[in-house]
Amino acid sequence: MTRYARDEFDKVPETASRQGVHRTASAPSRVRLWPILAVGVAALAIGLVSFLILPKLGFSTAGDQASVSQEASPLAGTGSTPSATPDTSPSSVEPEPSAEAEPEPSASATAPALINKAQGVAIYNATGTAGLASRVGGTVQADGWTLGQVGNWSGSPQRTSIIFYSGAGQLAGAQALADLLGIPTLVNSTEFQVPLVVVLGPGYR
Repeated sequence: MTRYARDEFDKVPETASRQGVHRTASAPSRVRLWPILAVGVAALAIGLVSFLILPKLGFSTAGDQASVSQEASPLAGTGSTPSATPDTSPSSVEPEPSAEAEPEPSASATAPALINKAQGVAIYNATGTAGLASRVGGTVQADGWTLGQVGNWSGSPQRTSIIFYSGAGQLAGAQALADLLGIPTLVNSTEFQVPLVVVLGPGYR
């Protein structure tokens, strides 16, 4: 109880919300929870999507990449790109038969040996037939040869007709005379002063 007399300001119902002259009882403030709940629901939804959907998408993408790499690996091993058009060429091409190279004849085998018919050819008669050396000398001269000494043979008796030549350089001329006169026997000799000597032996006609 107060010692002052009650006035009109003291006539305030006890159940009124007003307290005192200038103050009112403020209602307790309510925290708004719906934004927090909305954020939580959104975060939960994002987590579910990340946990359930994204792994499936990742697995399928990895599988596709693996299949593509497997398909591309044979091409990488061969080092070539697939052709858009089918290959119509035959599987094996038979090589054309190449002509065997024939050996070229050497110059020594093909080129005829040089025969010097300007050098003198001596003809001797070693038979008993008179005038045989002159007759054979005419045959030799008619073939273009130059006649040397023509006469009777004064050496050792001969059993057959012989053509003597001095050195390998005169072999071709000796062979030409042998073909002309039909004398097959050739002897390499340096005993004579002329390079070619024809000795007509017994039996020569």
